Amino acid sequence: MKIRRTTLRAITTIAGSLLAMTLALPQLAQAQAVKLRLAHSGAEAETQHAAALEFARQVKARTGGQVEIQVYPASVLGNDNTAIAGVRGGTIDLCTSGTPYFTGMVGRMNVLDLPYIFASAEHAYKVLDGAIGRDLLDELEGHGLKGLAYWEVGFRSLTNSRRPVRQPEDIKGLKIRTTPNPAHLKAFQIFGAAPTPMPIAEVFSALENKAVDGQENPVGIVRGAKLYEVQKYMSMTRHAYTAMPVVMNKAKFASLSPAQQQALTEAALAAGSLQRELIRKSEAGDIAFLRANGVQVEENINPEPFRKLVAEPIKQLFAEKHGTQLVDAVLQAR
Repeated sequence: MKIRRTTLRAITTIAGSLLAMTLALPQLAQAQAVKLRLAHSGAEAETQHAAALEFARQVKARTGGQVEIQVYPASVLGNDNTAIAGVRGGTIDLCTSGTPYFTGMVGRMNVLDLPYIFASAEHAYKVLDGAIGRDLLDELEGHGLKGLAYWEVGFRSLTNSRRPVRQPEDIKGLKIRTTPNPAHLKAFQIFGAAPTPMPIAEVFSALENKAVDGQENPVGIVRGAKLYEVQKYMSMTRHAYTAMPVVMNKAKFASLSPAQQQALTEAALAAGSLQRELIRKSEAGDIAFLRANGVQVEENINPEPFRKLVAEPIKQLFAEKHGTQLVDAVLQAR
């Protein structure tokens, strides 16, 4: 009888433990939710931060809370180059940055940054959302990165603190902050400027200290990064478009379930669509804001003199390294 009672107590204890474990499974699963860090260089007032927050919201919703993304804006985890290196090395899970910071790994991606290669935002989206854009993202996998989608920096225009720019010759002699992209550097060399690449996190202080005279970014970034406080003139040259790949550490992405991978990809695409809409709706208001804050904005810029100087020479430089097929495919997608 004693043995039977002991056995009964043991069975009861085991059953209770199993029941407790079963009841605790949802809480255990929640405790083991995957937490990811996403870094970007944009200010909190910029559309890329809005896209990042929407991405995080959608990932959490699509995965039932099993994947959570913490967003770190304004280069708090390091500048663009540092963030990309962190994602490749696995110390940061995701980041988004302009294509100029990826072309050192995937030279063919430089096609997206060629001056005046895109006739409109719709043309750019058609390329980025199609086979060309996907193929370029896939090339990043050889460098430890999984490309999820393209967000955007947008069409670049020129600001400076010295004089209005209405024609290409007005750029001559200006020291202009650019990205490290070869197409951007060469374009401003042709214009007669002194291009000076630096991370966006350093641009405000460089403009304030007169280390550079100007910079080139879309109007939303000029507003969001408060560059209007240290710039007097803006010319809507729209001389180049910059896409913004969203990338994840390849091994970390592979460690997720197929459903979680799909959720991240779909959420990144949805957040990109939101950002595009925000940029489209906000540009007129951003220009009005800059004017109200003392910036002389030149909107009616004739692009043809600028295009004639830089478009063909830089396209030829790209073709010498990568052939003409990719350029032709982008142009034919209009």
